[in-house]
Amino acid sequence: MKALNKILLVSTLVATSTFAIANTAVNQTAIAPTVTTVKNALNMKDDSKVQLRGHVVKSIGDEKYQFRDNTGSITVDIDDELWQGRPIAANTPVTLIGEVDIDYKPMKRVEIDVEQVKF
Repeated sequence: MKALNKILLVSTLVATSTFAIANTAVNQTAIAPTVTTVKNALNMKDDSKVQLRGHVVKSIGDEKYQFRDNTGSITVDIDDELWQGRPIAANTPVTLIGEVDIDYKPMKRVEIDVEQVKF
């Protein structure tokens, strides 16, 4: 009986620790990328996760916008529903979370495909 209790206790401890480890973020940057600049984003690899802080200064059309921080500007692609119905001005600070999108045809073009907008 004591052996059975020991086996149950060990099994419970292993299961609990496995569950805790499985729910721990191994790579925090995959979940919440650190804030980067436009200048750095322009030199990152395709599909790199980014978080930019600055201002959306103008609409270019077709859900594309010009985003600017103190290091430069870049085109960002923001789906209409990500605005959550909130109007913003060129001086409204925002944080954009997304990934670098590089296209090489006909020439190299770097954009940010935005997944989340924080006001």
